[in-house]
Amino acid sequence: MNKPLRIAVTGAAGQICYALLPRIAAGEMFGPDQPIILQLLELPLEKPQQALAGVAMELEDGAYPLLSGIVCTGDPASAFRDADWCLLIGSKPRGPGMERADLLKDNGRIFVEQGRIIDAVASDACRVVVVGNPCNTNCMIAAHQARRLPRSRFTAMTRLDQNRAVAQIAKRAQVSVSAVHDLVVYGNHSPTMYPDFVNARINGVPVPEVIGDLGWLRESFVPAVAQRGAEIIKARGVSSAASAAQALIDHVRALRTPGAALHSVAVESDGSYGFAPGVWASVPVRTVAPGEYRIDTRCAHDDWARAKLAATNAELVAERDTVREMLT
Repeated sequence: MNKPLRIAVTGAAGQICYALLPRIAAGEMFGPDQPIILQLLELPLEKPQQALAGVAMELEDGAYPLLSGIVCTGDPASAFRDADWCLLIGSKPRGPGMERADLLKDNGRIFVEQGRIIDAVASDACRVVVVGNPCNTNCMIAAHQARRLPRSRFTAMTRLDQNRAVAQIAKRAQVSVSAVHDLVVYGNHSPTMYPDFVNARINGVPVPEVIGDLGWLRESFVPAVAQRGAEIIKARGVSSAASAAQALIDHVRALRTPGAALHSVAVESDGSYGFAPGVWASVPVRTVAPGEYRIDTRCAHDDWARAKLAATNAELVAERDTVREMLT
C-alpha cells in the first residue's frame, strides 16, 4: 500500500463534510489504492466538537479499508500538521443585515490564521483548496500568509459553478453531461461570474451552434448559473451540500490528473483575460503534472463576454481593496 496522505478538512461537522468525508474515505477523491488520514477541524466549542465526534464514529462504522486514521480537533495546528491537502470548507456565513465588507473582514481574520499555520506546519508538498465563501478572496488572503509554500499551491473552488453550467447546457440540449466539455466559469464565485458558453462544446460542436438560441444563453443561462445557489437555499432552506461535495472531489481529482481537459479553478491571476494581477480569479486551467497546472490563454471572447469579465474583475478588485491590510 502507498504511504497514507494526510487530508486536513475544516468545517468538518458541517453539511458539506457530512456528504464529502465518506466519499474521501471510500477513495473517490484520491483513488482506490491511496490510504488516507483525515485530520478534522471544528470550532473548539462543546456542540461542534460533539457533532464532530459523531461524524468520526460514523466514519469508523463505515469500515473503510483506505481510512488509516482520524484526528478530531479544535486546534488548527493539530489539524494542519504534516497535511498533504488542506480542504478549507469552514467559513463564517453571512448573517442578517451583514454587509459584504463585514463578511470579507470577518472571514479574512479566519483565513489569515489558517494560512499562517498551514505554511508553518503542513507538508512541503501541501496543496490548499478554499471552499468557504467568499472563496476567491479568502484564498487570496490565506495565500498571502505563506512564506514557505508557493502561492500556486492555493486554489479556490469554482468547480460547482462549472458543474451547474454543464448540467444546464446538457438539459437544454437534451444530451448527457458527458457530451459537454470545455465549459469554463470565469471570475468570482458570486453572481458576477461568467460561464463561457461560446468556447464550450457539445460533442465537439460549439454550444451556440447546437442550442441555436443566443438570447436564451445570454439572458437565461448565464443568470441561472449565477443564481443557482440562491435557488437551492430557497428550495431546501439550506445551502448546497451534496453538489458542493461532488464539486470538491472533481476539483481535487482534476488537479491531480494531468490531461488535456479544461477545468475551472480560481488561481492567482497573471493578467490573463483582463483580470487584475494578484487577484484570485477563476480561469481555464490545464493540469500538466499531479498538483501542477497552467492557465490556458487561448480562449477568445467577444465584446459582450469581455464586459462580463470586466464586471467580475471589478468585484474581485473591490474585495481585494476591502481586505488590503490582511495581504501582508
